[in-house]
Amino acid sequence: MIHVTRCTPIPALLFTLISTLLMLCTSDIYTLINYVGFINYLFYGVTVAGQIVLRIKQPDMYRPIKLTDFEIPTSFWYELKSLTETLMENVNLSVTDAVASAVFQTMLTVCHRKRPKLCNQLLRRIMEYLTSCSAAPGVSPLLVFLKDQASSHLIETIIQLSHKALLRDLYKNHLKGQLVDLALHPIANFPIQRLTASLAKYKLFLRLFDELVQGLEAILAAGHMGVIVQLAESCAESEEKQDELMQCLLHAFHCAEPGSRLVSCLPLFISLLTYEVYYHSDTAEGATQTEVPLSSICYHGSRLVQALARFKERSLLLSSLRTLNPADLLTLASDPAGSHVLQALITTSSDKGRGKILKRLEGLYVQMACSRLGSRVLEAIWNSASVSQRQNIAQELVPSENQLRSDQFARHVWAKFALSHFVHRRAHWQEIQTGESKKRKLFSDILE
Repeated sequence: MIHVTRCTPIPALLFTLISTLLMLCTSDIYTLINYVGFINYLFYGVTVAGQIVLRIKQPDMYRPIKLTDFEIPTSFWYELKSLTETLMENVNLSVTDAVASAVFQTMLTVCHRKRPKLCNQLLRRIMEYLTSCSAAPGVSPLLVFLKDQASSHLIETIIQLSHKALLRDLYKNHLKGQLVDLALHPIANFPIQRLTASLAKYKLFLRLFDELVQGLEAILAAGHMGVIVQLAESCAESEEKQDELMQCLLHAFHCAEPGSRLVSCLPLFISLLTYEVYYHSDTAEGATQTEVPLSSICYHGSRLVQALARFKERSLLLSSLRTLNPADLLTLASDPAGSHVLQALITTSSDKGRGKILKRLEGLYVQMACSRLGSRVLEAIWNSASVSQRQNIAQELVPSENQLRSDQFARHVWAKFALSHFVHRRAHWQEIQTGESKKRKLFSDILE
């Protein structure tokens, strides 16, 4: 709102002043939030309504800023076509040169979004060249390009943008029987990761899985964890081969037998160490397991467990989590990679399973709240917890009010959990939490 003649925001300032004075009349934080929310959404609605009214009443009005998609000039497509022809005429140099390969990748991405037919033509022509070059008898020439630094990036983009028929042809005629060797290669393993992700929504993924899983231990030994992580994520997305992958991982980390080792799977997965290496044990199978503090948590191990947490059957991971001592749980919650693991396992659990985990976390909430990463995990736990679980968390946090209020991370937890309200008006706090829980359950049912 601006002044009609002076074009100054005097009306807006006056309205803001009046509304601010009205908001100062209450000391209840929830009433204040309702006031602010009402005014914000009121003006959002008025703004949108104003756009519609002006569009109807004054359609020819000059608008310096238009809320429309940016239209690419026609001349751009002519230039793009010319560039395409130039690159295709010199395709033997374009696919192996780092700069030209990057241009090809960008061009394919743009065409895929705006000119899908042109993109399909380019994909087909590039693949024809990559698969037609001379190579050793019985060996696909594509295998040579997969091991080249520049062309492998181009093949990754091709795989990402390809349709089902092209992916099927790529696998059956060129990659079948070669996946494990490619996954062990320091460069070619990245296109294999992209292929695994692209095939997750097709039945062909089952054949790719059966081939890759045979070399699981060799891939782990080579340190190409991206392949294993992507395989787990694709299993979670397709909801196929989940039990088989879990059993293969247990055998690969040497914790499948004897049965007493199964509860050690979580520390082994997130550290990417076998049972003998993690526990410094070369003893017989029946030997007693020594307790080792959780220390080595790696990025790919965290991603692997996060993918496994999306499996239908994750009771083994949850059982392993519940065997960790309080010190290890606090280490997990405060680690940059481990905090995501703890958050994924707790938020995907049932109310009963979450309650068992929270029982193990009792006594750690204050330390988690005062940690940069632990406070984020605690907020995620709070958002997925039931009313009774929230009440237990609040009861543990409230006695440390001074510490929480003075800490740079914990003070946000104190405010978000409305712990002052919990102390002074507990019945009202519980009523509000019950309402939020019902809303969350209602929306989750709708989304499902």
